Parts: sequence; C-alpha cells; structure tokens
Amino acid sequence: MGLFDFFKKDKENKEQQQALDEGLQKTKTNFFDQLSKAVVGKNTVDESVLDDLETLLVHADVGIDTTVKVIDRIEKRVARDKYVSTNELDRILREEIVGLLDAHGDTTGSRAILDRPDSPGHPFVIMVVGVNGVGKTTTIGKLAHRFHSAGKKVVLGAADTFRAAAVDQLIVWGQRVGVPVISHGMNTDPAAVAYDAVLKGVEMGADVVIIDTAGRLHNKVNLMNELSKIKRVMQKVIPEAPHEVLLVLDGSTGQNAFLQAKEFTRATEVSALAITKLDGTAKGGVVIGISDQFSIPVRYIGVGEKMTDLQLFDRHTFVNSLFKK
Repeated sequence: MGLFDFFKKDKENKEQQQALDEGLQKTKTNFFDQLSKAVVGKNTVDESVLDDLETLLVHADVGIDTTVKVIDRIEKRVARDKYVSTNELDRILREEIVGLLDAHGDTTGSRAILDRPDSPGHPFVIMVVGVNGVGKTTTIGKLAHRFHSAGKKVVLGAADTFRAAAVDQLIVWGQRVGVPVISHGMNTDPAAVAYDAVLKGVEMGADVVIIDTAGRLHNKVNLMNELSKIKRVMQKVIPEAPHEVLLVLDGSTGQNAFLQAKEFTRATEVSALAITKLDGTAKGGVVIGISDQFSIPVRYIGVGEKMTDLQLFDRHTFVNSLFKK
C-alpha cells in the first residue's frame, strides 16, 4: 500500500467511524442519560441498580432473553468481586455485551469477498430476503456499490417480481452503481430470474451475484416454497448456491424485527443479517439481541442514507461507539 492509498484508507476509516458514531447517537443518548439517572447518588452496583439497568436494556430493544443473560453475568461478577462501583458499570457492561457478540461473530461469508484476491472460478451468490419496507433493495444497491468500488464484478438479479417498484428500483441502483441487472419484469417467475442472473455471473466471470427476493410473509408456506425453488434452480448452475442467505431487518422497528427474524429463519436457512436504519432510532440495542437470540452473525449495519453508510459490522467498533461519551 502506497502513501496515498494509506491516507485515503485512513480518511475513509475516520469517515465511517464518524458515520457510526452519529448513527448510534439516538440510542446512546437515550440509554446513557437514563443510566446516569439510575446510578446518581449510588456508589455500588446493588440490586436496585441492576433492576434499573434491566429496564433500560429492555427499553433499548436488546430483548428480554438477552437482557436476562447480561444481568446474570453482571450479577455473577458483582458476587465474585464483592464490591463493584457504579463507575465501573460502563466497562463491565461493555465487556459483557462484546462477550455475547463474540459468540456469534465471524468474518467469513460475503464480507470475505473484499479480501479475496480473485474469484475461485465461480461467483459468490447472495440471496437477500426480508419484508417490504425494511430497505432490502436499497441494501442490495449499497452492497453492490461496496463490492464494485473494491474492484469486484457484480451482477444483480431482480427476483422480487411481485412489485414493479422493486424491479424498477433495482434497475436504477444497477445504473447508479454501474453493474448489470438481470430482470424479466413484473409478474414473472422469480426462479427464472435468479437462474439467469447466476448464469450471467458465471459467463462474465463475476465475483458476486446478488439476488433480490419477494418480501412477503402473509403466507409462510408459499414463501418457503418460492425460496426453495429459487435455491434449486440456482444450484443447476452452481451446486453450492446460494453461498449466503442475507436477512435484512429494519432496526427502527425494535421488537418487530425480532418477529421478522423468527419468521424468516423458519422459512429458510438464514446465514447472515443486515440491520438497517439504525441512525433514525433509539433502538440500536436490537443488533445485540437479534445476534444473540438467533445465533446468526450480523454482517452489515445501515447508519445513514449515503451509499457508504452500509458498513461492515465490527462488534468491537460497534460497542465502543455505543459507549463513547
């Protein structure tokens, strides 16, 4: 890496850190303002402090089960150390949250494409799932931008054929990013679109093929059948496809995102998560809870409107930003 590339990378890292800090501002302001009030005038972490902390974690949409885990871990540390001051609570809470995220974090899957020097002979296929309105198609566009900017060849497949807006939106993203989009239009067979997109990826020696799918949950049986069919036809071209099933969730919906995760993990084998719209909510704790409860790694988080605001999720950077005063 030359000196120019080093400074360029350093600038990009600082810009991403700033975007992350700003994107989590509502969550941390809401949480730490309340935490400060809970411990005011107290010197030690006692039962009442833990009760208040439990309430705050639930309100931050960390989720009941994950909150209970965190409180239980802190209780054990307090019992072991005999005396834990309220000044130490931030540090302990940070360590315990990182510990939970460490259990379900990895750097494999689609994010590893950025570090791969060349294609292994076929494209890495990502099937993207999620309900309408969570930012699914926008996330695909931003992913395409990330890969394309890194010098990777990308093909998009517009297999959400039940909404004209979804097909049109993906085509616009393809033009904006500068990558081909395979589309058969609205009310066509989604599996046929996916097949042609993967085939196109193989023919042009692409690194990545990203397939958009319909975001309907009103009938889980139909959804399951549709996703299974898409997988089967893609496997006629690449037997291992899809290599990743990426579930996109809207972080601002809080507990509703938990319900969506539950439904989609029942309908298909979700292997990674992208959690969007964290900049517009005080419910950023949902990242912690969903990762813990479903034992699925978070690959990406959305912290703003810009194309670069879909960031690779780094659990340590995320928690450090969350606790930054």
